Amino acid sequence: MTTEISRAPGTPEGFTLRLNQGARRDNPWTAAQNAILSDAGLNAAFDAISGWPGYAPTSLVALPALAAELGIATLHYKDEGGRFGLGSFKALGGAYAVARLLKAELSKALGREVTMDEVTRVAYPDLAARITVCCATDGNHGRSVAWGARNFGCACVIFIHATVSEARKAAIEAYGAEVRRCDGNYDDSVRVAQETATKEGWFVVSDTSYEGYMDVPRDVMQGYEVMAAEAFDALDTPPTHIFLQTGVGGMAAAVTALAVRRWGTRRPRIILCDPDRSACFLSSFRAGRPTAVAGDLDTLMAGLACGEVSALAWEILHDHADAVLALTDDAAVAAMRRLARPAGGDAAIVAGESAVAGLAGLAAALRDAEARAMLGLDPSSRVLLFGTEGDTDPALYTQLVGLTADAVREGAR
Repeated sequence: MTTEISRAPGTPEGFTLRLNQGARRDNPWTAAQNAILSDAGLNAAFDAISGWPGYAPTSLVALPALAAELGIATLHYKDEGGRFGLGSFKALGGAYAVARLLKAELSKALGREVTMDEVTRVAYPDLAARITVCCATDGNHGRSVAWGARNFGCACVIFIHATVSEARKAAIEAYGAEVRRCDGNYDDSVRVAQETATKEGWFVVSDTSYEGYMDVPRDVMQGYEVMAAEAFDALDTPPTHIFLQTGVGGMAAAVTALAVRRWGTRRPRIILCDPDRSACFLSSFRAGRPTAVAGDLDTLMAGLACGEVSALAWEILHDHADAVLALTDDAAVAAMRRLARPAGGDAAIVAGESAVAGLAGLAAALRDAEARAMLGLDPSSRVLLFGTEGDTDPALYTQLVGLTADAVREGAR
């Protein structure tokens, strides 16, 4: 059986699809994987996050007209653009990890177990203010960490790399964080954040894991599972396929983990989707081990401009993600515009450039007979997408879509 195909390289419609030789639906959910993400961890994350002011499940939007156009049975889009007013699903991860870290540090300082409620209501402001959290970010994760730090009373420093936009920098600063710009790409900023934190005695709250740094990213991923649970609970029938934008893999691993635990061998097929210039899971599946992508990783899909896979995400996805698609920036822009200008009565959706790799991957696969066959897509397929951000850079959104986000939302009313 063909394991990899590449179509029209160098063109806007070009894509590469590779099957993951290590994934099977009957692969067990291992003890090592359950130590990363579990039902008990999900329950704890939901109990904490659902108690935050402003919590509400985000919308799961049915898109029947687009499903018919693509030639599948159903299409659902989990729209994270309204999450806690931060514009992305990242609010569930970074802020939750900040809360968990503060809970642990305050418990040490007080010599007793501090409750999550005490953290949420900033019961010990003087102690919390002595703690500084930091992270590297393409934009959304840093905004979540800064928001969590402000809400829970600690200090925050965020590191951004050379190509993060000024609008995203300003959005992070609006939550009271100090923002420092670094040379290089996202992976370089991760290293600078860790080196600075080690020197200053700060706490890194990263959404990517690496050797010697696992506990906090595990909390980040566990927060992301709340999004997956909301979506799965809202569906009358389980999906046959889930297409997921990937980056370092934390969100994709969280969704995949819950799908495996909930449905076992009946789980949906999981397809990872990434920019062709930073497709680290493509390179890793080819090699059969985590393999970095070098270069500046320059892509419009800024939240996915990651050259190295997260170690924790790899532990889950190398067993349970069935395939990976590498796509062009043009494909993402086309998907943004299609959601903003729906046909056939579908709701208009504001989707940022890092929210649509899943839809772009689905569309690319359905246009190609061999890709459809490799992924088991047919007219009976039920597909779930996660729209992981709204217009987190409003000026860029308007430039790419040709409409302001407000105009799109007005059209949806």
